[in-house]
Amino acid sequence: MPHTLIDLSHTVEAGMITYKGLPAPIICDFLSREASRAYYAEGVSFHIGQIEMVANTGTYLDSPFHRFAGGKDLSQLDLRSLAHLEGVVVRTKPDQERITAQDFARVAVAGKAVLVHTGWARHWRTDRYFEGHPFLSADAADHLRQAGAALVGIDSYNIDDIRDGRRPVHTTLLGADIPIVEHMAGLEQLPDTGFRFYAVPVKVAQFGTFPVRAFALIESTEEAHH
Repeated sequence: MPHTLIDLSHTVEAGMITYKGLPAPIICDFLSREASRAYYAEGVSFHIGQIEMVANTGTYLDSPFHRFAGGKDLSQLDLRSLAHLEGVVVRTKPDQERITAQDFARVAVAGKAVLVHTGWARHWRTDRYFEGHPFLSADAADHLRQAGAALVGIDSYNIDDIRDGRRPVHTTLLGADIPIVEHMAGLEQLPDTGFRFYAVPVKVAQFGTFPVRAFALIESTEEAHH
C-alpha cells in the first residue's frame, strides 16, 4: 500500500539550545576523513564523529525513569509503546497557553499516540521559544491517563507549566508508563487521524531521556486530506 513518511523532529546541530540553562551539543570529529586516510588503502577514508550532549536535546522522549528512580529506563521500554502507534492530533487555538482536559474531551485517545499541535515550533531557535509556551494542565494529564493514551507528544518547550515545580503532567503520565515526546515539529503536516507514529530512542540503561527521530506514517496520500 502506498504510504507517506513525515518527519516530526528538529535537527540536532552544534551550538543549539533546546532547554534554557542546559548546554548545547558539541559535535566534532573523533577521526577526521583526512586523518583516517593513513589507515586505509589509497582513496579510502572514513569519518567517525563525536557528540557531547545532555539527554534533553532536540526532539526527545521521556521514559518513566526521567521522573521516577524506580521507573522504566530507555532500555526497558517496550517497542510497542514507541512504534507503530495509531496516532491522533489535537490542535489548540492560536496563542492558547493552557491546554485542559476539555480540549481532549471529544477525542478518542485510548491506545493512541496523542500529539498536541500548538504551532509553538515556529519559535524554535529563538528567544521566544522559552517564554510563555503552551502546556498541558494537571487535569488534562489526568484525563489522558484515565482515557488510556499510549504516548503524549507536544511541539512546545515543555509539556508542563515550567512555573509549577511539581511538574504534574510529567508526574501523572510517566507515573502511568505513558512516554512523553517534547519539542516536536511539523505537526501541521499531519491529518487529525489515519496515521501511525514512531519515536524510538537509543536503548540505554539507567537513562531516562534521549533524542528521537520522531515520524509519522500515513498509509495513503488520500488519507492525508481527511
